[in-house]
Amino acid sequence: MLQNAFRKYINNFKGFSREIWILTLVTFINRAGTMVLPFLSKYLNEDLHFDYNKVGWIMVAFGSGSMLGSWLGGKLSDKIGFYKIMIFSLFVSGLMLLGLQYVTSFNGLCVSMFLLMTVADMFRPAMFVSLSAYATPENRTKSLTLVRLAINLGFAAGPALGGLIIMSIGYKGLFWADGGTCILAILVFALLVKEKKKPKESKEAKLLLEANRESVFKDKPFWIFLGCCVITGVLFFQLFTTIPLYHKKQFDLTEFQTGLLLTLNGVLVFFLEMPIVSYIERNKLNKVKVVSIGCFFMAISLFLMLINTWAGILIIMMLFMTFAEMFAFPFSNSFAMSRAPKGHEGRYMAIFTMSFSAAHILSAKVGMAIIDAYGFQMNWLFMGILGFIGTGLGFWVIQLVAIENKLNPELIKEVPATFEHPAEGGEREI
Repeated sequence: MLQNAFRKYINNFKGFSREIWILTLVTFINRAGTMVLPFLSKYLNEDLHFDYNKVGWIMVAFGSGSMLGSWLGGKLSDKIGFYKIMIFSLFVSGLMLLGLQYVTSFNGLCVSMFLLMTVADMFRPAMFVSLSAYATPENRTKSLTLVRLAINLGFAAGPALGGLIIMSIGYKGLFWADGGTCILAILVFALLVKEKKKPKESKEAKLLLEANRESVFKDKPFWIFLGCCVITGVLFFQLFTTIPLYHKKQFDLTEFQTGLLLTLNGVLVFFLEMPIVSYIERNKLNKVKVVSIGCFFMAISLFLMLINTWAGILIIMMLFMTFAEMFAFPFSNSFAMSRAPKGHEGRYMAIFTMSFSAAHILSAKVGMAIIDAYGFQMNWLFMGILGFIGTGLGFWVIQLVAIENKLNPELIKEVPATFEHPAEGGEREI
């Protein structure tokens, strides 16, 4: 019985190209070193002694840079290719992370964080487009899930290790680890993966692409879906902005204990996400409905934080958040990419990843402002209600796509079993 279950689990990992496995390895190296983000708000508040309002503004700069970087990464991926963008982004952002530890003023951190995230988040849309190039049409969603598994496996190790680094040598060590692994990851990628050149387009193909250029701005279901994604991101990013502060203030958890809770998230995603995605793919379940259920679970997880007298609720909350993440993120990427006309994948994915950058901005600033004015409990209540609104938007998209498919059955855009045309990122990353 156990052997059969193990065999089924392993079968989920068959059929990937060599490039996808290398991209997965690179992503793991990079994410295992991503130790700054989970502790960034704690670093700013507890080590540099900025109040919640200033922490919020620095995180706004973080998210604003992320938005600009996502837009640039998508636009330049369509123009000059994803490969060059990926190498430039990770290598330069690695160097910038090494230098960030020496910036300690409020204004300096706002500017530095904006510039860093502009460069760093050029990587995300480029990486999503690379999946279209290196994966077969039949396993693109699973390829995305494989990369997300690498993100979460790395993330399972990163926060706990980051907590130990903070307790032993201080926050400075995080910047060396994060910057160094960014540089190492992209060097591995550049050495092992060759650039895949785009075939030359005919004059007719270029004219067709130009005719489709404005389609993204007229795609109503896509924009409503982005609203659902922004809300989902706002709720999820509480894990990296307000929740670590709450752990310390309400339950007096150490950085290592906070890291272990985040590690629980990463381990569960690593073992469960691929089987869940494979099950949903095999049974051809409605992908937007799955994303909406994920948003609903996130709302529940934040409502659970209202229970503030028992530390065990943090584990239960993390379980709900983890399953929400596994439902929401793989298929939100899938739906967004399925809407993109051929040749505009970078454009669509730039806008899609920008929605999560906007979530970074709102998650930090709104959360910190509510906590500063009304306390943590009001923040959890607000975020839970917001999650219900996001769930409603998701079900609205389902209705719009159903109407669209009835009117234009030959142009069905509902998510196929595998997506044909791109997110986290992840984050985690996002």
